[in-house]
Amino acid sequence: MPSDDIKKVREIIADLPPRTGMSIPERRATMDAWDKAYPVADDVTVASAKIAEVPVEWITAPNASEDAVLLFLHGGGYVIGSPDSHRHLVANLSEETGLQGLLVDYRLAPEDPFPAAVEDAISVYAALLTHGYEAEEIVVAGDSAGGGLVVAMMLAVRDANLPLPAAGICLSPWNDLTGTAKSLETNASVDPTVTKESLDFFAGEYLGEEDAQNPYASPLFGDLTGLPPLLIQVGSVEVLLDDAVLLAERAKEAGVLATLEVWDEMIHVWHRYYPILQEAREANARIGEYVRGIVSVNAAAAE
Repeated sequence: MPSDDIKKVREIIADLPPRTGMSIPERRATMDAWDKAYPVADDVTVASAKIAEVPVEWITAPNASEDAVLLFLHGGGYVIGSPDSHRHLVANLSEETGLQGLLVDYRLAPEDPFPAAVEDAISVYAALLTHGYEAEEIVVAGDSAGGGLVVAMMLAVRDANLPLPAAGICLSPWNDLTGTAKSLETNASVDPTVTKESLDFFAGEYLGEEDAQNPYASPLFGDLTGLPPLLIQVGSVEVLLDDAVLLAERAKEAGVLATLEVWDEMIHVWHRYYPILQEAREANARIGEYVRGIVSVNAAAAE
């Protein structure tokens, strides 16, 4: 039985101004307001930098080790989102996983359409490999579009014959930009944050004339063979439910160790609401448990 906290979250969302009709700058400003609503704790270290000419933020909780990295790719439909919108989430995941977070401020559409986001993600990852980190010391995570970008980036890493990261964490991932998933309709009346209309808009801005079935844009249409273990979390009322379920199915068909968790009554990327939502804290703690298990196994194997 979901906690009453989700009702409070839905009330907060209902009180927000409608995004329909907003310009892209207005949408970006609205999403970036998360930084003011949920600032990071004073004991979290935040340091801006550039890796392979891509802006990033190192976000490190007090208990986090610098021996491994949680590379995070933010959501926002490839059009909105930034460190301001996701800094608080990465700070909490750094605490839960015990890894330093690396939040990538990849280029956004329409200014920089596909495949700019994929290029930036793989550039940062490749640079980490040449600056002291082993692939098994890197876990890649992302939410929404960033969750799809996790898989797209790993496909690009594999195809470039680079060593793959230890694992991928996909939170409410957007893996299919064709807009044909059944849950876009079946969950339309119960998902308070995401609509098919908004997804189609973001897909158009990101893809331009590119085929929506390109695996680096919609990894659901790619060959997932050889990818590392995946943890996929999604809410049962999301319009993107099928994106997560089908990703897990196709990963398993390709021989990938994929763990799918469907959280009852949870909404799109409920993880961001951890300051007020019990299930968000539980989901983030679950991610921490999963990542620590992966990293510890790899460390033991390397000894």
